[in-house]
Amino acid sequence: MNIAAPDSGRLSINTATVRALWGLGEILDGCARHGIRGVSPWRDQVQAMGLQEAAAKVREHGFTVTGYCRGGMFPGATPAERLAARDDNRRAVDEALALGARCLVLVVGGLPKGSKDLAGARGQVRDGIGELLDYARPRGMPLAIEPLHPMYAADRACVNTTAQANDLCDELGDDGLGIALDVYHVWWDPDLPAQVARAGRKRLLAFHVCDWLVPTRDLLLDRGMMGDGVIDVRALRAAVEAQGYDGFHEVEIFSAEDWWKRPPDEVLRTCLERHQACC
Repeated sequence: MNIAAPDSGRLSINTATVRALWGLGEILDGCARHGIRGVSPWRDQVQAMGLQEAAAKVREHGFTVTGYCRGGMFPGATPAERLAARDDNRRAVDEALALGARCLVLVVGGLPKGSKDLAGARGQVRDGIGELLDYARPRGMPLAIEPLHPMYAADRACVNTTAQANDLCDELGDDGLGIALDVYHVWWDPDLPAQVARAGRKRLLAFHVCDWLVPTRDLLLDRGMMGDGVIDVRALRAAVEAQGYDGFHEVEIFSAEDWWKRPPDEVLRTCLERHQACC
């Protein structure tokens, strides 16, 4: 497949990629130093730095905040747990607004503690997103459902396919609701091309890139740099851009035994190089 290299100005760094050795301030300064124009910070990093200071630093460097990680985790074993999740998600919307984020990414949550009711958990996710939409829509903050690989259905996300995310958008309305498509989680799905087309430009709110290593030593903390694994990242980029997606390509790598141990400047340089070579 002959696909042109992407515009280097469309590279975004999810701050998890270099979080092990740098704090958020160092990450933002480092991205600016390397000419990277997009960032996607995590809530714990923002809270450690301070929301207002983080927002000021984002403005200082002129970043596009391609997403804010993360809201979600809707299911709870008790009404009190679900209420706490509701309140925390509203705070996440407010933080995303303060940062000027393009969307709040939702990792929706899995089974409540002690439960085996997967259908019930998915019902709680639907209800939780619907309730959060009532808060986010009037404030103009889009919510991006991120389908996670089925290995995470029990503990992190019981929305596991792009089809399920599309179904939720159909049911709840796609005004301010869409999808964050992460190649690590969806590359394996034989229905993916049809579901990307079904999502269309309106629902494709974010596009995350990394690679799936063979063998994968840890299912959470052993993601690969683009080009080091088996995902055809360039073809997936072509698929979303064929629908009109013109947003950033966000590198999100959890790598406890490799990239998190390397000098962050080296990691950012490699992200820039692999974005051109493999995306």
